[in-house]
Amino acid sequence: MQETVGRIVERGALQMGIDLPIGAGAAFGAYHAALELHGKNVNLTSITGAEDVARLHFLDSLALLLASDFKNARVIDIGSGAGFPGLPLKIAEQTIELTMLDATGKRVSFLSALCAELGVSAACIHARAEESAREPDLRERFDIATSRAVARLNVLCELCLPFVRVGGVFLAMKGTDSTEELEEALGAIQMLGAEHDNTVDYTIADTDITHRILVIRKTSQTPEEYPRRFAKMKRPVGR
Repeated sequence: MQETVGRIVERGALQMGIDLPIGAGAAFGAYHAALELHGKNVNLTSITGAEDVARLHFLDSLALLLASDFKNARVIDIGSGAGFPGLPLKIAEQTIELTMLDATGKRVSFLSALCAELGVSAACIHARAEESAREPDLRERFDIATSRAVARLNVLCELCLPFVRVGGVFLAMKGTDSTEELEEALGAIQMLGAEHDNTVDYTIADTDITHRILVIRKTSQTPEEYPRRFAKMKRPVGR
């Protein structure tokens, strides 16, 4: 008999040392059902099937709980797409004050409807990160910023660090081959008012897939000129 999504997530989280609240398994099951129903129309994810979604999306997102304390944290998920990693984190740690930001209206509408279905409280914002980062009620207001977006680390840092308060962290989800990418981004990280604080490698339960979390800690305010327009982010920070 095939395991349900909820059971896979519950068992996998336990193996990874992550405690889930009562009802989390059912919530992840409903989340998966919504992805199956709406995924193709909204272009949410290329990963399908209960086992792959449970492990490669849900458990991969939950691994961030190994890198920082999320209890009562204000969290912003940049480029949230189908809600990863922000929504799985909120399901697992219900005290999070979650904001999910995405530039695609259909995805934000999906997330708003899904949060209502799951009974999850979260702000879903339709906007570009480089524009929202200049809003006074969003800039440097968050304890933790996350992003699963596919971009070079220097670009991700410029997009995400302006949202993080001094003392907070940006958790960048990367592969274990990201050492060179980190070294390339260190100058930009410093210019943006942060430093590389820690690296956490983890293996997704029941797989041989190992990923990396780069913990970038905010040490001072980000200069007002950042983030730049997205087209200019290809140029190094400071130029």
